[in-house]
Amino acid sequence: VQLQASGGGLVRAGGSLRLSCAASGSIFSINAMGWYRRAPGKQRELVAAIFSDDSINYADSVKGRFTISRDNAKNTVYLQMNSLQTEDTAVYYCNIDSDWYDYWGQGTQVTVSS
Repeated sequence: VQLQASGGGLVRAGGSLRLSCAASGSIFSINAMGWYRRAPGKQRELVAAIFSDDSINYADSVKGRFTISRDNAKNTVYLQMNSLQTEDTAVYYCNIDSDWYDYWGQGTQVTVSS
């Protein structure tokens, strides 16, 4: 099973983007689905995650601006990003954590210009 992320691009500050990440096959026993990012010169950080009990965590820096959601039937996770800031520029990676394996997407570039 592979994860295919899409939706990245170049946007002006204040704009919006929606990232999608779809699994190529079925994944069972999912614990969490999430998005991480790595900005130039920085470590990878968790942006948002949604868990099997429907609880959600957001990084403090994106609270109120980003929304994570999922479609369980499609094994797809989304990240709606509003009010984008230049500090959000990074490569965004989707992740699906299951009991059996930790799946990662290939990364999609998000660039926010001032």
